[in-house]
Amino acid sequence: MGEKSRSYSTSKQVQESAEESLEKRSIEHAIQLISSLISVSHSIRVFAVKWQCIRDRLEELLSSLTVIENCCDNSIENPSFIRTLKSIFSALKECDDLAKTCLGLSYSGKLLMQSDLDIVCGRLSDYTKSLSDIYTLGLLTQNYAIVLSRPNLGASKDDMKLYVMDLLSRFKIGCADMKRDALISFNEVIQEDEKYVKIAVEIASFVSSLVNFLDSNENEIQQEAAKAVSVIARIGNYRGVLIGGGIIAPLIRVLESGSQLSKEFAAKCLLKLTENSDNAWSVSAHGGVTALLKICSHCDCGGELVGLACGVLKNLVGVEEIKKFMVEEDAIPIFIKLLRSRDAAAVSQISSIDFLLTMASGDETTRQMIIKEGGVCALVRVLDPKLPFPSKAREMALKGIMSFCFSKANSFNTLLNYGFLDHIMYFFHYGDVSVQELALKAAFWLSGTSEEAKKTMGDAGVLPELVKFLDSKSLEVCEMAAETLYSMILVPKNRKKFVQNDKNVGFLLQMLDHLEINSGNKKLLLSILMSLTSCNSARKKIANSGYLKKIEKIAESDHNSDAKKIVRKLSSNRFRSIFNGLWHS
Repeated sequence: MGEKSRSYSTSKQVQESAEESLEKRSIEHAIQLISSLISVSHSIRVFAVKWQCIRDRLEELLSSLTVIENCCDNSIENPSFIRTLKSIFSALKECDDLAKTCLGLSYSGKLLMQSDLDIVCGRLSDYTKSLSDIYTLGLLTQNYAIVLSRPNLGASKDDMKLYVMDLLSRFKIGCADMKRDALISFNEVIQEDEKYVKIAVEIASFVSSLVNFLDSNENEIQQEAAKAVSVIARIGNYRGVLIGGGIIAPLIRVLESGSQLSKEFAAKCLLKLTENSDNAWSVSAHGGVTALLKICSHCDCGGELVGLACGVLKNLVGVEEIKKFMVEEDAIPIFIKLLRSRDAAAVSQISSIDFLLTMASGDETTRQMIIKEGGVCALVRVLDPKLPFPSKAREMALKGIMSFCFSKANSFNTLLNYGFLDHIMYFFHYGDVSVQELALKAAFWLSGTSEEAKKTMGDAGVLPELVKFLDSKSLEVCEMAAETLYSMILVPKNRKKFVQNDKNVGFLLQMLDHLEINSGNKKLLLSILMSLTSCNSARKKIANSGYLKKIEKIAESDHNSDAKKIVRKLSSNRFRSIFNGLWHS
């Protein structure tokens, strides 16, 4: 059948229906006419955007009427509904006339036609709202509801779309229970198959319905809507649709007054949306910063929610003006208090450290404010082995300590007063592997701060602990231990202390046999041994150990400068010993 023939057929149906008595005009007839118009609209090649909008409104109207047909008696006598249905038939006839004109390209002017299309589109939208109002007020008799079964896995796109359209119609004209159940069903299918998300965001008004539900007075409806948008926000391509639907302001309102679960879902959604810094201003403009800081200031809000709020604020802090506003709103003391709190969950404390580090990054003024507010003391407290902080929190705290203290001349003494070195030594002795490596990172950093720090570390017993790491399975750990050891034995006092333990030098020599000739760690070991040769007792131990030939071989094979220096130094000492023996004989 040709395009004009189909349009004529549809027009004839509409006209005949309009001539019937009102009693004979049924919902079923309206559904048939709308379906025919939707089909015809796909054949129209002019004013494509306008007809897409009309098609969307027709699909919404179709969904609404379908639900009413399924949920109510077909012989409806309510005057409001009858008047609306009569108006719908009139709009359908007008829409069909416009379709026929566009198919035949027989319109008199583009501007006039565009205006007519806008008018009919607006009318269709109004009728959908009218049906929703009539249904919501309980003016129709609800006997039973035919709920479409969820399509099986692997169902066709058409079946999936039909199911989503049915859910949308229940969003629009269902009672509170029906809306809640439809939202639950939607959340179930989008968790199982991401394709449903794509279908939903492509259907006009679906996202806007979800956004409207965020302001619902029904806790369950608000919660399920917040859950749905948080899932949609995971998919980067669809975040723009949520933003276009005006979601920011309702999400902030949920954070201010929603249930605990609703707040968590709203925060998850904002966390994804604010990955794009362009959305930061919108969050700030709607009072989001204040709402998020309020959550962070109350540890009893729940660990996950506080952690999520910290994450959103971290995304926002990249905008300098918003960062200044946070500082004015006492963000720094709020987060340091959160870090110190015994009631705060681990995830909250980890997030608070991360936030403070982000705030201080590249900003000396903010860094000094954090230090002044007691931030370093709070971070050292996280390392206290008597407190039940997880390894991740301790790692973040150490990162923060290094960031805040590295450039301060008196930082080491400050850390000593807070018990920092005592905590590090405890982890060396009693910590698990991950915590011991954390202590090694701390020792590596401390050894580079000052000469005084190296002496104090040597007195505290750090040297033997470093030796233990030299045969670690992790190459990174081995190299860090070797570099730290080398840095520390440059101090004469530490060198003497190291050599006094016979096992230390012997262990270093044994390590040479287990390493490849050109490995970076072997070069570090040779540098350490070279440094030790300035000590008489160390030279004797190396010379008498039987490893001198090994060092000579290394010096010959890879021309290692430190190996050559060791050989020359030990050889000259042997020559002097022989000469002195002959002189005194």
